[in-house]
Amino acid sequence: MLEIGIQAPDFTLQDADGNSVSLSDYSGNKVLLWFFPKASTGG
Repeated sequence: MLEIGIQAPDFTLQDADGNSVSLSDYSGNKVLLWFFPKASTGG
């Protein structure tokens, strides 16, 4: 888990259209990450 003030490591994920998106693509900008469980799963 990250602590306040610690920079997140770079990572790459696919968006809803299958395009690769990296955290480094937004360097110098504020970014909000929102994670949620896959539909129809417990959690």
